[in-house]
Amino acid sequence: MILTGPEIVRQRQRGALTIEPFTPVQLNPVSYNYRLGPALRTHRSAIMDTNAEHELMEFSIPDDGVVLQPGRVYLGTTVEEIGSTRYVPSLIGRSSLGRLGMFLQFSADLGNLGACHRWTLEIKVVQPLRVYAGMVTGQVTFWATVGAPRPYRGHFGRFNEATVPPAGLLTTIR
Repeated sequence: MILTGPEIVRQRQRGALTIEPFTPVQLNPVSYNYRLGPALRTHRSAIMDTNAEHELMEFSIPDDGVVLQPGRVYLGTTVEEIGSTRYVPSLIGRSSLGRLGMFLQFSADLGNLGACHRWTLEIKVVQPLRVYAGMVTGQVTFWATVGAPRPYRGHFGRFNEATVPPAGLLTTIR
């Protein structure tokens, strides 16, 4: 079951979910619009290794924006801290940006129960595209769980900055 916009507001007021800062104009019928944080990261290496450290370079998005280039994966964050111990957040991109060739959360759109932080955004473009800090980038929905809740306690649930897995994490989980 997905929460409606008014129910998102009600559950936030009850403390059952977090969206901070919260701006009512960003509320939709069944979602909330999240915004792109002020910095992006990208991998230094042109070749990725699932069993190696991943060195990232970070840069701030200037006031006049930055042009993202095809062939790279960019990692950003949401401006908002988002999460819940009762509802599972799911972050997706906006169709209006998809029509411009920008894809968000293309492999990891489902959040974790109990994690509350600024979410790492996976960003890829198929053509050069200028983006701006603070722009509405995607939507978060909240889903009710069935069964006994099991809060997430893993690696990614404690970061407020864009992050990648530590060396060996991808090859040690089987």
